[in-house]
This record gives sequence, structure tokens and C-alpha cells, in this order.
Amino acid sequence: MECRCKGRTPKCLSLTIVLKQSATDTVNLSVLFMSLPYHRILQSFPKESLSLAFAYGSGVFKQLGHKNIRDNMMDFIFVVRDPVEWHKENLSLNSKHYSFLRYGGHHFLANMQENWGARVYFNTLVNTQNGLLKYGVISRQSLITDLLDWDTLYVAGRLHKPVLIIQQDAVDEELKNSLKINVYSAIHTALLMLPESFSEKQLFEMLAGLSYTGDFRMMVGEDQNKVFNIVSAQTQEFRKLYSPVLKDLNEYVIIDHIRGTGEQDTSPPARLYHLSMLPKRLQLKLLKEWNKDGRSRDMEDVLRAAAHDPDSSDLIIKGSNSYLVILILKTDQ
Repeated sequence: MECRCKGRTPKCLSLTIVLKQSATDTVNLSVLFMSLPYHRILQSFPKESLSLAFAYGSGVFKQLGHKNIRDNMMDFIFVVRDPVEWHKENLSLNSKHYSFLRYGGHHFLANMQENWGARVYFNTLVNTQNGLLKYGVISRQSLITDLLDWDTLYVAGRLHKPVLIIQQDAVDEELKNSLKINVYSAIHTALLMLPESFSEKQLFEMLAGLSYTGDFRMMVGEDQNKVFNIVSAQTQEFRKLYSPVLKDLNEYVIIDHIRGTGEQDTSPPARLYHLSMLPKRLQLKLLKEWNKDGRSRDMEDVLRAAAHDPDSSDLIIKGSNSYLVILILKTDQ
């Protein structure tokens, strides 16, 4: 088919839109057409410094209790290489998206983004032809740190659930590998908190709920059934996201998608493997909790001891709990 873009950036080349299923991307036409409205929205924003853009939430994917996703606000995350330059250009293009903080200028906005809360700057209640939009901006380096170490688990946690990748830098191998490691970390963590036998739904609910662990907003002011609603309506998307990882870890876990059941090896060697693969931030929290008795064990000793302790999953939850609550308090101030 002949391209008729006539000198402009060919839309036929720019529509490399994928559903995040694993670190490797899979393209299909249904996803392509699903993505078209979000791709059009993306054209209104600076693209020079953009490493990754994705849409997520109930404005993109179905959730139980939401009859029409078009009635919900759309959520975007923009990952940018240079926050100062991105905000400078976005102020020129979309100054009305910002609150009164825009009067501080692009350096001020980038400084707020990089030094407060989860290192994400949000503009919300933005009117578009497709409905209301909320978008967050995070630097590429801050995202990579969060993906690898779960520094805040704010954006990394959103990527434990299905998202719609709108644009990604295809040659950025560091970002691609970091996205992959984040998904593996989620599986290792979830398996440590599950029994030997479990249902596929339990696994997906554990994965979807990791970023909500310790979030008191899930108890007050937000839908307490949110995780159930997400997984129940998006089971196929969760399978596409996690099937490659589970296949790679078949020495430790087997999932029967037909029966909806799962079995895992819960022996100390298997648990030690999962513990050794946890993000650094979570391992450090485990170390701190384990040494509350006044002793000074090193990381290797703690992980070996936790591998033999059937109650270590409680410490993993507590470890996630503590830094998420701290993050929420900082963000809400």
C-alpha cells in the first residue's frame, strides 16, 4: 500500500504500538486499533525527549463495576530523558494543563518532579477530544531505578498490571531490560507469598496487589475490591503479560491455564532462589526486620534463614508495607 503522508512523519511508521506483554513486544491488529485514540492524544505532547509512553487504568482496560471505559479518566505516563527540556516544550504547547505552579517555570517544575514523592509530576483533569486525561511525567533514570530496586514502586507497580504501550524507544536496551526485570521481580515476590498450591486468579491478584500493599487509601476512600475488579476483567491480559516469565521459571512453578490452578516448589532452595532475586529495596527491608533483635546478620545469612522460615512471607509484606506508606505520606504532604 502506498504511503500518502507527503513529507510528514509517516503515520504508517509511527504506529508501532504494542500491548506490554513481557519484555519482548507482541503486535496484533486488535491492539493497534485499540491504541489509535491514545496515539492521537500523544501527538499533542513533546516527543523529542520521550523514551516511553503508556496508558493504563480503567480508562484503557475494562474493570468490573465500570460499564464503559470511555466514562473514565484516561491515565498516561510519559518517561522522558530530560525533564527540564520536556517541561519547557510542554509549557509552550500545553501551558493550561498546569496549575499555578507553571509560573515557577520549567526548571522549577522539573525540580519538583525529581525531588518530591515518587519523582512523578502529574497534570490532571486535562480535557481532550477523547475525554478527561491525567498524565504523569517521570525521568528515564528515575523509572529505571524504580524498576530495578523498587525504590518507590509507584510506576514500577503500575507495570505489574497490563498497560498499553503507545511509544517506546526501540534501541534503548537498558530500559527494555529494566522493564523485564521488574516483571520477574513481581513473580518472585508473589510466589514467596503464595502457598504450594494456589489458583491462577490468586497469583494474578497477588501480582496486581503488590503496589497496593500497605496503601491505606485502599482502605479509606478507594474501592476496596479494586484488585479483584482488575484481575476479573483482565485475566487474558495478565496471562499475556506473565506467561513468558512463568514459562521461563517452569523449574519452580507450573500454571495450568485450562484448570486455572498453580503449583510451586516451596522447598528452602527454591525459596532462597526467589529471595535472592528480590529487588534491592525489599531485600534491605528484610535485613532490617530480621535484625530487629539486635543481632547483625549479613544479607546472605538473612536470605538463607528466611528461606527456611515459613513465616518469612509476613516479613516480605511488612517490608513492602513500610516504604509504601512512607511514600504515600510524602506524596500527600
